[in-house]
Amino acid sequence: MSRRREASLAVAIAGLYVVLAIVAPAFFSRENLNDLFLGNFPVLLAAMGATLVILAGEIDISIGSMFAICGVVAGLCAVAGVPLAITLLVTCAAGAALGGINGALVAYGGLPSIVVTLATMVAWREGLRWATQGAWVQGLPASFQWLGLSQRVFPFVAAALTIVLQAGLGWASRHVTALRSVYATGSDAEAARLAGIDTARATFAVFTAGGAFMGLAAFLNAVRFNQVPSNAGLGLEMKVIAAVVVGGAAIGGGRGSFGGTLLGVLLLASVGPALVFLGVSSYWERALYGVIILLAVAIDAAAARRGRRVATA
Repeated sequence: MSRRREASLAVAIAGLYVVLAIVAPAFFSRENLNDLFLGNFPVLLAAMGATLVILAGEIDISIGSMFAICGVVAGLCAVAGVPLAITLLVTCAAGAALGGINGALVAYGGLPSIVVTLATMVAWREGLRWATQGAWVQGLPASFQWLGLSQRVFPFVAAALTIVLQAGLGWASRHVTALRSVYATGSDAEAARLAGIDTARATFAVFTAGGAFMGLAAFLNAVRFNQVPSNAGLGLEMKVIAAVVVGGAAIGGGRGSFGGTLLGVLLLASVGPALVFLGVSSYWERALYGVIILLAVAIDAAAARRGRRVATA
C-alpha cells in the first residue's frame, strides 16, 4: 500500500509541476524554490518525528507548542552566548523532554495520546505566553544567524542534513530492529507484547524522539531570523500530521514510510504557492488541504475494506 501511495503522490506532484511549468514557469525561479525549501524543511524534520509517533499507533498534536518552546529556548541560549553546538543540543534535549512527558503519560500512565497531547498543547502554549509575556527573543548574535554561514550557503547545509536524516530513517525502518518494533507496536500492540517487545518503552521512545526532531526543526528555523517569536508553530500540527497521513501512514499505526512523508510534505508545501502563481485565492489553500486529506483517508479506508474481504473470503 505504501509503495502504491508513494507512486500516486509522485505522479500527482509531477502533474502539478508540469501544469506550473506551462502556466506559471516563474514558480521554478531560484528565489521561489529557495523560499519554498526554507519555509518547509523544518516541517519535514518535524514530520519525521511525527511519523515515528503515528507508526506506533499514537498521535501528538502538541507539536506546535513544542516548536514554539524549543525556538525560544534556542533564542535564549544564543542571547546568553552559549556556543552554537551546545545550543543545538540543549534545544533538542528540551524537545525530547517535552516529548518524553507526553510519552510517559501515554506509555506508563495508560492515557490516550489524543487527550494527553491536547492538554499539553494548551498548557505549554499558555505557559510559554505567561513566561515570555508574549515578548519575542531579540538581540540574537550574528554567529547564530544562518549558523554563522551566509544566507546563500545555509540552504545547502540544511538540505544535506535533511537528506542524511531522511535516508538514515528510511534505511533504519527496513533494517533496524528497534524501529521494526515500532511498526509491530502500531500494527498490533498485544501481539507485539506477546512476541517479547516492550511496547511501553517503544511508545515512550517514539514520543521522545519526536520531541527531539521538533527541537532540531525549531533550532534550524530560529537561525533564519533576527528574532524568535514566542507564538511560533501555530497550525504546525495540521501541516505535519496531514503530510504524514497523505504520505501513506495509517493513522491507526503499523504502516507508513519516511519516503511517503517526504512526498506528503512536498505536495502540501507546493499547494499554497502553486495557487498564488495560478492566480487562485490563497484562501482555498486550507480547503484544498482538507480535500487532499479526505481523499487519502478514503483511499486507506477502501483498501482496508478490500483487505478484510480478502481475509474472510
